[in-house]
Amino acid sequence: METIPYSRQWIDEEDVEAVSRILRSDWVTQGPTLVAFEEALAKRLGTRRAVAVSHGTAALHLSYAALGAKAGSVGITTPITFASTANALLHCGAQVRFCDVDPKTGLLDPVSLEKTIEEEKVDSQGPHLVIPVSFAGRLAPLDEIASISESAGFSVIEDAAHSLGTFTNRKGQTISSAACERTAAAVLSFHPVKHLCAGEGGAVLTNDEELADRISLLRSHGIQRPSSKETDSSPEIPGWYYEQTDLGWNYRMTDLQAALGLRQLERLDLFLERRRTLASRYHEALALSPFDEFLEVPPPEEGHSYHLFVILLRDPAHRNQAYDFLRARGIQCQVHYLPIYRHPYYEKLHGRQRLPGAEAFFSRCLSIPLFPKMTDQEQERVLDQLEKFLRTL
Repeated sequence: METIPYSRQWIDEEDVEAVSRILRSDWVTQGPTLVAFEEALAKRLGTRRAVAVSHGTAALHLSYAALGAKAGSVGITTPITFASTANALLHCGAQVRFCDVDPKTGLLDPVSLEKTIEEEKVDSQGPHLVIPVSFAGRLAPLDEIASISESAGFSVIEDAAHSLGTFTNRKGQTISSAACERTAAAVLSFHPVKHLCAGEGGAVLTNDEELADRISLLRSHGIQRPSSKETDSSPEIPGWYYEQTDLGWNYRMTDLQAALGLRQLERLDLFLERRRTLASRYHEALALSPFDEFLEVPPPEEGHSYHLFVILLRDPAHRNQAYDFLRARGIQCQVHYLPIYRHPYYEKLHGRQRLPGAEAFFSRCLSIPLFPKMTDQEQERVLDQLEKFLRTL
């Protein structure tokens, strides 16, 4: 019995050839393909700059650090995300606080955010951050979040690791994920299960040139070299010269990764179209009996990019049973996510915490397979086995 993963990359022969060309070239680490990838990302997303890095966690860490997060800073985020969204704040010396989510979508709840900021009574000097996550491919309510955050002196960074290509129409306006229209920056991931696969990799998007320059500096040890213009005008500066002006990290993306990412970006529309088609088929099927008796599905939304397709079991007791039943039949599914505050590390740090919206979402959520290369027949098998499970209840 062939296993159906909950997600999988789509690599074709042209992807392989793109990487092979780099292996045969003079540039393997950072080179012209990285620059081309950054420029293509910025153009696609409509931002002034894109800075490509080694992975999504590096993108988070660099964006927080470049905005000045440090001891005394507070970062507020959702517990329904991968741990790195919060971990990168701790790596900067900042404090982490969690606010609640919408129990049906898993998105950060603006009302809870406002309450959390009020309760925190932070030092206005900061800098302080709010990091909403556009979870599963659905855009977080960035307008509301930005208004609340800015009025309290917080900067906003969108964790868009799930939402490349996402948009929504709200109040007559089209808002796009990672476009940085209401945020200081946005962060992407190019892990194989994401919309684009670069093996690993990530990027920070921003419309702030100074912020982009600082992120570029920090991703390469804090070392900078004079430009050719500077060396030409100052003969006393030798061509080999470089200097470390800040303490950074080795978070560079290679040309190998950039070549794969660039080629995948060319097919992003194809990937998005297939994800949306599969999601539409799921929505249509799951609205019928017996699915509708036992499941809720977060409502469809135009522009949702469906990194994940999440179902909610009406009875939390059925979630783990469904997981076990499907996995035993070769259908991989996953829970996204164990709330971060439940991890032992965070319980030691903060003590026991439970937020009602996050708990309601976590206790019932299950991500079922959806990925661009998934066939209609594979999707039918998922639905067939899910129906068989529900008929056992």
